[in-house]
Amino acid sequence: MNIENVSVNRRNILRGAVAAAVLIPFSTTLASCATGGGGGGGGGGATGTVSADNPFGIADKSTIDAVIFDGGYGVDYVEYAAKILEKNHDGVSAKVSPSTQIAQELQPRFVGGNPPDLVDNSGAGSIGFNTILDQLEDLTDVIDAKNLEGTKIRDTLYGGVLKPGTFGDKFAAINYVLTIYGVWYSSSLFEEKGWDVPKTWADMKSLGEKAKADGKYLFCWGKEAATYYQTMAIDSAIKQGGDEVRLALENLKEGCWSLPAVQDVFNAMYDIIKAGYIKPGGSGTQFTAAQAQWSLDESAILYPSGSWIENEMKDQTKEGFKMKGFPTPTVDSSSAMPAEAIHSAAGEPFIVPKDGKNVAGGKELLRVMLSKDAATNFCKEKLAPTIVKDLVPEDGFGSTALVSQTDMLSAAGDNIFTHGFVDLYGTNADQLVIWNSFLDGKMDVAKLTKSLQDITDKIRNDDSIKKIEVK
Repeated sequence: MNIENVSVNRRNILRGAVAAAVLIPFSTTLASCATGGGGGGGGGGATGTVSADNPFGIADKSTIDAVIFDGGYGVDYVEYAAKILEKNHDGVSAKVSPSTQIAQELQPRFVGGNPPDLVDNSGAGSIGFNTILDQLEDLTDVIDAKNLEGTKIRDTLYGGVLKPGTFGDKFAAINYVLTIYGVWYSSSLFEEKGWDVPKTWADMKSLGEKAKADGKYLFCWGKEAATYYQTMAIDSAIKQGGDEVRLALENLKEGCWSLPAVQDVFNAMYDIIKAGYIKPGGSGTQFTAAQAQWSLDESAILYPSGSWIENEMKDQTKEGFKMKGFPTPTVDSSSAMPAEAIHSAAGEPFIVPKDGKNVAGGKELLRVMLSKDAATNFCKEKLAPTIVKDLVPEDGFGSTALVSQTDMLSAAGDNIFTHGFVDLYGTNADQLVIWNSFLDGKMDVAKLTKSLQDITDKIRNDDSIKKIEVK
C-alpha cells in the first residue's frame, strides 16, 4: 500500500512517547470550494494590540464562546485551557458549552451569521465539512504562532497530524487528539480464559463460539454507536483489499460497497450475527449502557472503538480489567495489508468560524490548548495522546490501554491508514439507522449493501454538494 507522509520514530514509540508520526495515506483535492486565508484575528469582533503574548490581538474584556462536543473526552480539558487563558488575559472570559448534537444546535447559528468562536466539530451529529468550509478561518497562523512556552506550535506536533484538517489549500481544522481505532478487550479476562487475540474473521467466529460456551457474547452495541461497527468493517475491508477499497469508498464510487473485500467483511459479520454471538437489544440500548455490558459486566468480551473508550468508561470499568486494544481483523492471511496494520488519525477537529464575534479569542484558546501544560493535562486525565508530541511517559500514566496504543503503533510500522468520507459528507446519522437494523439481524448483507450504496450515490449525484477527490 502506498503510504505518504510516513515518519515513524520506533525508538520513541516503544512504550515511550506515542508514535512520532500520524500517517495520513492520502492527499485531497477540493472541488468547487472557496478557500480562505488566515492571519490576525479574522473578521469577527473587536481586536486588541498584537504582541508576543497576544499574537491574534484578543481584545481586553472580551468573551469567548466555545461549543465543545461532549463525548468520550468530555469538555473539562477545554475548561482547563480556558482558565489558563483567563489568567493570561485579565478581564477576558471564556464560556465553554457542551453539546452532543453539534450540527443540530449550530447549523442555525452558521446560517444566521452568529456562530461560536471555537467549535469541536465532532461526534455522530457533526457538521459535514463540505458544507461550511468557506465559513471557516484558515488556522495556519495558529500553528505558526509560538506556544505558551515560546516554541513554534508547528515544531511541537507529530508529523502528519495537519493533513486531516487540510482541504485543498485551506487548513480549516486542528484535530487535537491522536486516535487509534481497533478492538478493545480485557487482557486479564483473556489470560484467565486462555483466549488468543483474533487476527481474522474466522478467528473472531471461533472466539465467539468459546465466549458463548462461557455464557458470554462476542460483541455488544448501543443505538448511538452502531456505526462503530461500520468503522470496523471499513477498516477490515481496507486492510484486506488495500488502496482499491479505500479510494473507492473515499471517492464515492459507484458500486464501492459491493467490492469483494467489503462483501467478504459484511458476510463474516453477518455470520457472527446469525450465530447469536452479538448481544441482542442494542438498538434499544443507550450506547454507554451497552459499553458497560462489556467493560463492567463482561457479558460481552470485545468492543470496537477509537482509543477514547477507556476514558469514556473509566467510571464503569471492572476493577482489574486491564484494558488493551488490538488491530481490526482481516478476512484472511492473503490481505493487502498485514494483520498488524491499524487505522490511526488525528481527531476531534476544532474549527474557528469566520463570523464568530471573537475570532481572535477562538484562536487564542486553541493556542493555549496546544501548550505543554494543557496538552499534558489532557493526556493524563483522558489517557489518550494529543497531537503534541513527547508528553506520554513510558508507563502511560498507569494505563494499560494507553501503553497498548504505543505497542500497536510500533507493530504497525508504516502500515497505518485512515479515511474520512463519513465525516466529510456527514452521513453518519443516516448510516446509524442501517447499522442498528443490521446488527439486530433485521437486515441481510444485500440490503445493508444497497442501503449504504444509496446514501453514497445520493451524495455523488448531487451537484450541489461539494466533493473532495482523495488520491
